[in-house]
Amino acid sequence: MSVSVLVGVQWGDEGKGKIIDVLTQNAEMVVRYQGGNNAGHTVEVGPEKFVLHIVPSGILRKGTACVIGNGVVVDPAELKLEMEKLAERGIDISCVELSARAHLIMPWHKLLDAFKEKKADPGKKIGTTMRGIGPAYTSKMSRTGIRALEMLDDARFEAHFRDEVKAYNEMYVPQGMEALDADAELAKLKPAIELLKPYIKDSIVTVNKAIAEKKEILLEGAQGMLLDIDHGTYPFVTSSNTTSGGACTGAGIAPRNVDTVWGVLKAYTTRVGEGPFPTELKNEEGDALRNKGGEFGATTGRPRRCGWLDAVAARHSCMINGVDYLAITKLDVLDDLDTVKICTAYKIDGEIYTDFPADTAALDRIEPIYESHPGWKQATNTATCWDELPENAKKYLERVCELVNAKAGIISVGPKRAQTFKR
Repeated sequence: MSVSVLVGVQWGDEGKGKIIDVLTQNAEMVVRYQGGNNAGHTVEVGPEKFVLHIVPSGILRKGTACVIGNGVVVDPAELKLEMEKLAERGIDISCVELSARAHLIMPWHKLLDAFKEKKADPGKKIGTTMRGIGPAYTSKMSRTGIRALEMLDDARFEAHFRDEVKAYNEMYVPQGMEALDADAELAKLKPAIELLKPYIKDSIVTVNKAIAEKKEILLEGAQGMLLDIDHGTYPFVTSSNTTSGGACTGAGIAPRNVDTVWGVLKAYTTRVGEGPFPTELKNEEGDALRNKGGEFGATTGRPRRCGWLDAVAARHSCMINGVDYLAITKLDVLDDLDTVKICTAYKIDGEIYTDFPADTAALDRIEPIYESHPGWKQATNTATCWDELPENAKKYLERVCELVNAKAGIISVGPKRAQTFKR
């Protein structure tokens, strides 16, 4: 039996989609365990490029079961659109299963998300994708959410939907928000509900049955550990647990069933949205990383903030997730640099710290302490094994692994499926 969890160990956008695709070569089931369509997992197979938002990345491997777990929040209309687009491109979507326990993103969630973000003071903006993710999790926690299983009963769904629209209109329209018409919104949702009904199952049963049958299972996360609601740079975080621990609750399995944790680490660091970023490069070096790395959000198109690799933050992340192996991506983006740097410690108010601070405000006062390494000035994008990498690239990777206390398991040197090898 093998149950593996894959997590991002930075602020997201580490290249999880591609690594999941590589790991699913032998997987019989892939389970997405948190987040929503704020994720954008990009996979390039031959000349084709796929960007997946809700459907697990295993969909691109024939015969792999793809489960959208109970910890995910799902926009029915967006899921319908994504599945239809995949089908149009010849992808078999019959293997998809939507957890009956997953909560739904409803029209009022998206309105609330956009309203709060636009009205927030400049220093308090989160940088949300405004897709209703946070408000949907809020409804879940306040026990007013609508779950996927309710879509199987038209009368039940409609009654709950109307109650929530009424509550929204009464509470938020007086505050200047857009009013919702229940009949019109239900009519918009009906096609998505009808398409999704056959895919709704109790995923807890499905996943645990697969574990009992000793199948190869991969649990897929979205975003990154530093955006975790408990362990990230709060309040500039997402609304779910993005860690390996969150995989157990989001998929409905016991922790003892997980035997391997993969952490995806970009060879430098990026962040989308607001919040602290100690190693951010607000200069030509940062612009160069962004342009060569194609650092623009797969979901929003927003330019990503870029900087040197932060080993303090990555070590904190690897510790919390219990990372066994790293999948290090985008090494090739550093190929042309004379010098590459790694942040090994923080100076805050004159004190040296090697642990990641709990207080997000402290991160704004950080002076990063860097270790400089000579660049390799050679192309790595044709390397097919460790031995084909330039010596300085190997030394850089080995130092990164030493600093974050994890082993290198996979190296990625380009966007294509073939530009990846295991160590």
